[in-house]
Amino acid sequence: MKDRIQYWIDLSEYDLETAQVMLDGKRFLYVGFMCHQVIEKMLKAYYVFINNDNPPYIHNLGYLAEKSGIYINMTEEQKDFMDFLEPLNVEARYPKYKEKIMQSLNYDSCKDILQKTKELYLWINKLL
Repeated sequence: MKDRIQYWIDLSEYDLETAQVMLDGKRFLYVGFMCHQVIEKMLKAYYVFINNDNPPYIHNLGYLAEKSGIYINMTEEQKDFMDFLEPLNVEARYPKYKEKIMQSLNYDSCKDILQKTKELYLWINKLL
């Protein structure tokens, strides 16, 4: 079980590093996308930790948080942040939405997103 948990943590750490590279390169759309991936994979690590089973093949952060049982322990700020990240996963992939999302992102907003992602990542990691 520990290996399966570590698998998700390792993927999450890689995505966190990638988000920083995207921020440094001013690839703002992909900062949000990678931050979603970080939290998704940490929630999957937590799901394995709690359920000793493979996580569901889904990208919905709220669903993963609820199914793993972590949602009830989250602050409203953490829940709101997950809600904010949710569309950055899917909508960032489709041209129809990319332009709209790109207009709302800049260096400062992405720096904030990355900081909040790191905080949530660390919080989940402490529970493992």
